Amino acid sequence: MARATLVVFLYALLSAFATGLGALPFLFLRRLDPKALAAANSIASGLMLGASFGLLREGAHFGTSQTVVGAALGVAFILVGEKVLEGREVSFGKLTGAGARRILLLIAVMTLHSFSEGVAVGVSFGGGATLGTLIALAIAVHNIPEGLAISAVMRPRGSSVLACAAWSVFSSLPQPLMAVPAFLFVESFRPVLPYGLGFAAGAMVFMVFLELLPEAYVNAGRSAVALWVSMTLGAMILLQRFL
Repeated sequence: MARATLVVFLYALLSAFATGLGALPFLFLRRLDPKALAAANSIASGLMLGASFGLLREGAHFGTSQTVVGAALGVAFILVGEKVLEGREVSFGKLTGAGARRILLLIAVMTLHSFSEGVAVGVSFGGGATLGTLIALAIAVHNIPEGLAISAVMRPRGSSVLACAAWSVFSSLPQPLMAVPAFLFVESFRPVLPYGLGFAAGAMVFMVFLELLPEAYVNAGRSAVALWVSMTLGAMILLQRFL
């Protein structure tokens, strides 16, 4: 059992580190003007919307009503977070104000989302090593676009590529932390999984329409934003279908 537990932890840790790979494309982007910021926000929006559809579909397999309740809680989390941070002096590195608030909310959403992914890995290993390995690798691949979404919001606002990668990995660290107890106590964790998946989906969708898309429309035309969102949304859905 000890060896199996270590394998579960290492696979979940691997999937967490894969999130940092999403920052790599920004090594080749030297200039980030307002249009590039709009494109980054649009790309992040499409990736997050695509991920949310996958989360809702997966959550429905464990319980439709529980997933809906979780999604409502996710929306409530963003609303409360906005209220708490509104009017406060918020900073993130050298960034202050609305940009810092947006990054903090995004990282909070992605980090909470990783708890449910960690539970999914642990529960999957409870069904056998082959299934668990496939799910862990699928989540690792799925995490790369999530790291890209985080980096797409952070990098245009002055964060270094290394900081983007580090915060992306940080947002996924709950995966190895939750995978082990979920593996050891499968039946106890299975009922909470749809709530977690729904929560992440609701929070990400609301974050997209509340924060990311409005800013994208300020710096770029509606057609350009719609094109970026549609392309990345479609790519994310296809990727999940392939996995």
